[in-house]
Amino acid sequence: MSDRITQLREDFDRELAAVASDTEAGSLRDRWVGRKSGLLTAEMKTLGKLSPEERKTAGAKLNELKNSVEVAIDGLLGSFAAKREAEQLAKERIDVTLPGRRIQAGHLHPITLLRQKIEDIFVSMGYEIEDGPEIETHFYNFDALNIPENHPARSPQDTFYLTEHLALRSQTSTMQIHAMQKRQPPLRVAAPGRVFRRDTPDATHNPMFYQVEGLLIDRGITLGDLKGTVEEFVRRLFGLETRTRFRPSYFPFVEPGAEIDYTCFKCGGGGCRVCKGSGWIEMGGSGMVHPNVLRVVGIDPEEFSGFAFGLGLDRLCALMYGLDDIRLLYENDVRFLEQFS
Repeated sequence: MSDRITQLREDFDRELAAVASDTEAGSLRDRWVGRKSGLLTAEMKTLGKLSPEERKTAGAKLNELKNSVEVAIDGLLGSFAAKREAEQLAKERIDVTLPGRRIQAGHLHPITLLRQKIEDIFVSMGYEIEDGPEIETHFYNFDALNIPENHPARSPQDTFYLTEHLALRSQTSTMQIHAMQKRQPPLRVAAPGRVFRRDTPDATHNPMFYQVEGLLIDRGITLGDLKGTVEEFVRRLFGLETRTRFRPSYFPFVEPGAEIDYTCFKCGGGGCRVCKGSGWIEMGGSGMVHPNVLRVVGIDPEEFSGFAFGLGLDRLCALMYGLDDIRLLYENDVRFLEQFS
């Protein structure tokens, strides 16, 4: 029996030396001291076949071997745990002498940057910034703006209707009505905001985009005041050398109406890719506020007159930053947006 125990010890030491993981150590424990099929457990069961004197000696040696097996396996598991902890600590080690890492700060969206610049210009010219609802009734979106019943803008193909009488506003001109209802002339307001139209998204169109509306109502206002105001606004936005021109056009809520162009901020009017070789860029619509619009809000067109003009921020932003597709402004691609500050 003594030789058998010696052989078992040698076998265990050999197998112990080959263990390389917690899993293998667990398997080794089951193989040697498992309650049901352990090698030493099986040897213990054979002690009954020995004489009392041999049983006493062999039992003591088997118990000693069993204890040494368990101690060796526990020690091996402990060394594995200590190694893992050391590796984890090395991985998570922090050098407190290193300088801190600067947190990357966000910044405003390019349209917001342009909008704030435009608002600052208007405020410096004596205008108040107006805000209003994006959901409007027929009265504000069409009727009060002198848009007739059969006008294409009223069609569901052009306007986002929420109910029979409510729609997403299709132009910031609705703010003209809100402003004139809340204030008595003289008044100067600028109203930036989102508008919505049923446009198919492409490089120059989007169903949701931004506009800025300018409105001035007072006694004796003429087209000359409109021209001077727009010229001053454009100079402050693009530079003192920028020129403007007006082209006759029709809008239901102004009479007379005009499209406004300004000399290209890239080439100064010489012709380039941005202005498609013409030297001019279209800014938006303008004109003298229609007498019917003044009457709707209770302002006497015989006593007061005024002008209004609007421009689209999206296309202006795309031109200023050299974008080929305005949809980039709304895709929330951080790689694109982080270029602006």
